[in-house]
Amino acid sequence: MKDECVRNIGVWGQRHYAYLKKHSPTVINVMRMKGTLEQYLRDIDQDAQEMSELLMKQYTEIEGITEQLKAENQMDWVCKMNNIRDRINEIIYKELIYV
Repeated sequence: MKDECVRNIGVWGQRHYAYLKKHSPTVINVMRMKGTLEQYLRDIDQDAQEMSELLMKQYTEIEGITEQLKAENQMDWVCKMNNIRDRINEIIYKELIYV
């Protein structure tokens, strides 16, 4: 199976692979021949995960989303965290995944 190398790659790496497969299949074939595809996808996945964690920390600090808010108004906390997660996902898609 050609897609076997992406089985053990995280979700971000798999999303980038799906994008490349659709929009740049030649890039995938060249990386396969060179033996660099799996590591490339692992690196993308790791970069995206690190970016997500850093941005989450920064956004929660900037917007004052605290454990106290979570304890006092869990629904508000969940809504705000979901909003931040969605914004972060969009940033990651634009900067790392869909390029």
